Amino acid sequence: MIRYLVITKDHRVLENMPLEQIDRSEAKWFWVDFSEPAPEEAKLLESYFNFHPLAIEDCLMYLQRPKLDHYEDVHFFVLHALDEQTLRTDEVDMFIGPGFIVTFHAKPHREIDAAWTKVSAKPRYETHGNLHAAYVVIDEFVDQYFPAARVIEDQLLEFDAGGQDVKVQGKLNDVFEIRNKLLKLRKTVVPMRELLYRIINTQRIDGLSHYLPFFTDVYDHLLKLAEIVDSNRDLTSDMRDHYMSLSSNRMNTIMKTLTVITTIFMPLTFIAGIYGMNFANMPELTWHSGYYIILILMGLLGAGMFVWFKVKGWFD
Repeated sequence: MIRYLVITKDHRVLENMPLEQIDRSEAKWFWVDFSEPAPEEAKLLESYFNFHPLAIEDCLMYLQRPKLDHYEDVHFFVLHALDEQTLRTDEVDMFIGPGFIVTFHAKPHREIDAAWTKVSAKPRYETHGNLHAAYVVIDEFVDQYFPAARVIEDQLLEFDAGGQDVKVQGKLNDVFEIRNKLLKLRKTVVPMRELLYRIINTQRIDGLSHYLPFFTDVYDHLLKLAEIVDSNRDLTSDMRDHYMSLSSNRMNTIMKTLTVITTIFMPLTFIAGIYGMNFANMPELTWHSGYYIILILMGLLGAGMFVWFKVKGWFD
């Protein structure tokens, strides 16, 4: 699906008009959004816009790292949208050229829809333009990173406030799961931070100086997110070391108990090994069911020790 947004020089908003009917002489700028484009629609990137073949290839080959490439007067951005539940990323490509912005993505994104609504609702905004629309798109994506970071922080707070009835191994598994989530989030936040750093320091995008405060604000948000992720990773490292120390101490306690039990039975086993059962007066040898009684006793003893170890949590 392709949709069009045209802002005319007299600040009128024209939506969903055919691409070939866009009069660039009358348009202040326009936005073309490719959402789940069909193959024939994707060909417009080359046939109508004449974008660089490498940029088109990056659009069609997922998943690229967030980046900024310059092709003469067209600038190509790779952005990442984040699913706050699964922390999976989706690529969103964006072209900025003289008087236009083009977004290209393989699935719908509510961030693009929100940016589209904001831009079309304020055509007279004094800073309005294709660069401002690009800022709104990037800002919407970055704003969606914060809920994911807060969810992980809440999990850490609940985890830290939990009681001591949870097994150590279970807590270790939870810590590693949270660290895995933080790693996924970091793989999105840090490249996006580097992308914004390149944007605010590049000299190749005409008219960018007027929009630098906006992009700098997004960069500050990403700096804050990176600090949140890193501080939480440090916290999970401390928690991991703490629970591994508890696990090691618990294992030492178990080994000490087992060593005591083994030490107690060592002389008994030694005596039994020397003397065996070689006594003349052993009434048990004449018991009709003695063999089965001993087997049952051995089974009960083994089961009893197993239950005892289980209650003490030595198998966790």
